[in-house]
Amino acid sequence: MTTATTGPAGSTAAAGPTRPARDREPSVLRLCLARGGVELRQFFRERTAVVFTFALPVVLLALLGSIFDRQLAAAGVPASQLLAAGMIAAGIGSTCFVNLAVSITSDREDGTLKRLRGVPMPPVAYFAGKIVLVLVTAVTEAAIVLTVGVLGYDLPLPTDPGRWAAFAWIFVLGVTGCALLGTAMSSVPRSVRGAAPIVNLPFLVLQFVSGIFIVPLTTLPTALQQVGAVFPLKWMAQGFRSVFLPDSAAAAEPTGAWEHGRVALVLAAWCLGGLVLCLTTFRWKGRRDG
Repeated sequence: MTTATTGPAGSTAAAGPTRPARDREPSVLRLCLARGGVELRQFFRERTAVVFTFALPVVLLALLGSIFDRQLAAAGVPASQLLAAGMIAAGIGSTCFVNLAVSITSDREDGTLKRLRGVPMPPVAYFAGKIVLVLVTAVTEAAIVLTVGVLGYDLPLPTDPGRWAAFAWIFVLGVTGCALLGTAMSSVPRSVRGAAPIVNLPFLVLQFVSGIFIVPLTTLPTALQQVGAVFPLKWMAQGFRSVFLPDSAAAAEPTGAWEHGRVALVLAAWCLGGLVLCLTTFRWKGRRDG
């Protein structure tokens, strides 16, 4: 099919074939959304992984909530509520850090990353797909844990819009930082078989020293508290506790305050640090590919 153009003297000239809209190259946005759909379908087709991902924080919350079912005199709230609020951070960390690191390691080992680099798709589309996956799973995980906390442990839902605003920025910074760290961590394991233990071990340790499993955090030795304060998980948990618990519960924190400024500073610093680590360590090929 050709189109005719009218010249200055009224003559017509062939302008060449018109490319049908369906044959035009898709935009970067469409490629990113399409890749996000692929990531979600792949994740939810693995039923075992889906159940383990969403059920583990709930099981731990139910188990530990029954163990720590006592009133904290200093905080004025049950220990189980401290645990429930902090477990939201653990669920987000698990979906964004652990799952993402293992997923990217698997993509690298089975050749997915290498094949994607060989097709006319911008690299940003792959990472955008992972972002879509992380956001969907993190929101779902947070909703599940929060529901269990409200129904099982009377975790109060805030009515102040300011607290929900705090939840939003803590969630965004926490998800971003954990996702970037998970992406950088994916370059450490040599194979997908070694990825799960390599990634889960430091995350498990961080949950203990960040006040997820041990409440209140002040019961830990000071040295371990200082180790946990270096990493984002502790500040995510503290931030979420400040959203859902009364101000009196801040007495259970090491400084006796919620420290929103420090929470934002540490999480933002880890976002920046995670980005630098990704840019300097991420590999599209496995070590065996040279």
